[in-house]
Amino acid sequence: MTTIDQQVTFLYTADLAQTARFYEEIIGLSLVLDQGVCKIYRVAGDAFLGFCERAGINRNHPDVILTLVSADIDGWHAHLLAHGVSIEQAPSYNATYNITHLFARDPNGYTIEIQTFHDPAWPTKPPAPN
Repeated sequence: MTTIDQQVTFLYTADLAQTARFYEEIIGLSLVLDQGVCKIYRVAGDAFLGFCERAGINRNHPDVILTLVSADIDGWHAHLLAHGVSIEQAPSYNATYNITHLFARDPNGYTIEIQTFHDPAWPTKPPAPN
């Protein structure tokens, strides 16, 4: 059985600097990975929130990507195909973000991304409780 190790919800923003200030200074989230055009914050344990800068964002209908982190991208690809899930993009390496990922659609049309981070700065385990 394939497993899910972590979870990231990615949201788009037209102003990454303003968004970063809000989530870092006002909300108090810790930045765990800065990919330049994307910043990923730890919400709790192995749950993360990522913001990626994109021009032309519609605030009334924002895009949402549910990202599930797993070391077994190929296993997930086979599992989803076996269950008739619509694959939008087969597993591939993305050099911009140093990840391997695939994209699929859930029954509601939401984008599901399953990815593996190759960046050594990515936390593989949550921090120990204080």
